[in-house]
Amino acid sequence: MDKIHKLNVVHRLEKRRLLIAINCVAGLSILFFGYDQGMMGGVNTAYDYYTRMGFGHKGPDGGAVVDNSLLQGGIVSVYYLGTLVGCLVGGSIGDRFGRIKTIFIGAAVAVVGATLQTSAMNHEWMICARLVNGWGTGILNAIVPVWATETAEHKSRGQFIAIEFTLNILGVVIAYWLEYGCSFYGDGTSSFIWRFPIAFQIPMLLALMAVVLFFPESPRWLVKVGREDEARYVLGRLRGSEGENKENAEAEFQDIVASCELERSNFRKQNYLLMLFGVGSGKMHTGRRVQLVIWLQIMQEWVGIAGVTIYAPTIFGIAGMSPAKRQWISGLNNIFYMFSTLICVFTLDKIGRRWTCYWGSVGQGFAMLLAGVFSYLGQQATADGNTSKAAGYGDAAVSMVFLFTFVFGATWLTVPWLYPAEIFPLEVRAKGNAWGVVGWSIGNGWLTLLCPIMFKQLGEKTLYIFAACNAITIPMVWALYPETNQRTLEEIDLLFASDSIWNWEAEKNFTRLHEQAGYGTTTNGKGDEEHGPSRKQSLVRGMGLHMDSVEHHEK
Repeated sequence: MDKIHKLNVVHRLEKRRLLIAINCVAGLSILFFGYDQGMMGGVNTAYDYYTRMGFGHKGPDGGAVVDNSLLQGGIVSVYYLGTLVGCLVGGSIGDRFGRIKTIFIGAAVAVVGATLQTSAMNHEWMICARLVNGWGTGILNAIVPVWATETAEHKSRGQFIAIEFTLNILGVVIAYWLEYGCSFYGDGTSSFIWRFPIAFQIPMLLALMAVVLFFPESPRWLVKVGREDEARYVLGRLRGSEGENKENAEAEFQDIVASCELERSNFRKQNYLLMLFGVGSGKMHTGRRVQLVIWLQIMQEWVGIAGVTIYAPTIFGIAGMSPAKRQWISGLNNIFYMFSTLICVFTLDKIGRRWTCYWGSVGQGFAMLLAGVFSYLGQQATADGNTSKAAGYGDAAVSMVFLFTFVFGATWLTVPWLYPAEIFPLEVRAKGNAWGVVGWSIGNGWLTLLCPIMFKQLGEKTLYIFAACNAITIPMVWALYPETNQRTLEEIDLLFASDSIWNWEAEKNFTRLHEQAGYGTTTNGKGDEEHGPSRKQSLVRGMGLHMDSVEHHEK
């Protein structure tokens, strides 16, 4: 393919090897994202940092005493204001100029932000630097899951994204233990203790910038902008260019072309405001999809992970741990967290997105509830002078936090990032995924701003709030979120074609369209494998029948 540069890896790698290479590059971005998230937990406890920024002083036990919780939380949370702005910019750039160029731009902006953070001399400087770093991260978060999702096969889409989020938590682990090691530098007052960990993210970003330009563009974006020959070639390399693989790749290509044509004919050009309210989207119902991804991401943070990731030492302090002990216990918790993500790699494409969220919410809710109870009992035992009983309750509370992060890593970590990249039409997929990052930014920024205040005012009762949020997510997912597992990205437009917001109506409508299209009632992707090249005609016919009949049927 002459139009694709000769150094592009698409000419040398094929099928699973190419998919793995793409996901390694996407994983490098996600690794940076995890590192950036986990970094502030250790930075906040560095003596030179909290005194230079002016929100704390050293306490009698050697730990940080926060004098200005609002300033501490504000420095952390302004990053999420940056990601909110950055993701909207990234979604627009990604839909207009492609996934690869957008990743490069996002990494470049993040390098500038990381450099400014490393050199910060006061809290005003740090706030501005965190804002810029958030812009870059928001751009990357808006586009990287889309690129990975659009290149993966529908049968293993969840597995590949789950692997990337194993790397995400590896980033958190690296950040934590690097900062733990740096904390022993000198007499504990050097700025190196917090500046070096911040600077450590820069090599990851430079590596991402160096390699991403040698990787293929998403075939779906190439179809969208009319570069169909390139799209067919890239898709052929991704799926295989011989025998049945070649036929299936051609069938998938025709599905993409047909779906793109139908999207253009059934809703007018969308900007963020039109998408939010679903104006001009017709049966595509972009407004509903936007609301679903925003609230899924908000609830991901409010089930408790934002508090645990950044304020784990605070939680362990409430449970009665000493400053030194709470630091290494937090690091050990992150290691368990990383290994738990491997469960999602093997289960997400088998049990689906909905059941993954269900069992996650149950496990997380009980863990948060019991962590709060044991923390309370430990504090009561301490007040009564019973140190042995207090230590026992403290250990029990810590084990519940471990359980929470383990279950979260196996369930809710991945689904809210995968779902937005799956459910939007090709015409606005990057913008749609950006709305998911908006939800994540709102949930995370809101919670990290409030967490210091909540822990200070409510203590262990903060954990009860997280437990209640887990309970709320179960009926929310059951009623409103259709299953996307084992469905092609093109089929998902059919799944959201119903005018009803309820999941069961969406599933009934989807089944009816499949029956009218003449290829059965499949909902798990088997029909795709059995009918191979006939999928294009089935999809187009199903959409045509829908436009003519669904309104009458739902009346």
